[in-house]
Amino acid sequence: MGTCLCDAFYPNVALASMDCLEYAGFNVIFDEDQTCCSQPAFNSGDWKSARAVARHILKVFKDAETLIVPSGSCAAMIRWGYPQLFEGEDDYQEALALAEKTWEITEFLDQVANLAPWEGKLEKTVALHRSCHMRELNAGNAPLKLLSGIEGLVVKEIPFHEQCCGFGGTFAATFPWTSNEMGTNKLQQMKESGAEEIVSTDMGCVMHLAGLQNSRDEMPKFPIRHLVEILRESLEPIVEQA
Repeated sequence: MGTCLCDAFYPNVALASMDCLEYAGFNVIFDEDQTCCSQPAFNSGDWKSARAVARHILKVFKDAETLIVPSGSCAAMIRWGYPQLFEGEDDYQEALALAEKTWEITEFLDQVANLAPWEGKLEKTVALHRSCHMRELNAGNAPLKLLSGIEGLVVKEIPFHEQCCGFGGTFAATFPWTSNEMGTNKLQQMKESGAEEIVSTDMGCVMHLAGLQNSRDEMPKFPIRHLVEILRESLEPIVEQA
């Protein structure tokens, strides 16, 4: 599942996810009928609209053996949000079935594919931003475990690493001043870490932090990418040698 942010802003994240999964030996199918997971409407309290969107997702991925999502936020919505959203509905069992086979990609690569630490080579220093929605999953230290296996990669942990970046979906629009301050603090911590790049497990975080960088001249400037893009980039020397 590419997610709506991949579709609108970060197609490379979906492509990198597919490349990493195929490198690991999995057959990847991308259904072009997929849409949003329904989280914006769900979080805003409009559950009627959320169910309409979510029912389309249930239909699209009904026959999937496993659903992999490069987003802690969207994966958590399907795994924990859908059982709440469809409680008492006729399609409750369908929602449970999809929830049970949905994985965030780093969680899957670690716990199911057993590919952490990740094989790869990349000379770079990065700061790892842990998406707060990952706390709703069972990912644990999967992102850090994957990165730790990449030869030449230095990972800088930052203080309060599970603290929200300030995005929070509609939170950033409803409370922009608070949201901006939270993101600014996060960027400053990453600058002080000495990293040359930020990696995260959620496109919402990537979009929010990149937006803050671009909106203010005084903001620290460095690339902000999804973790799977680092995993794919680190494979290039391995593939070339093969």
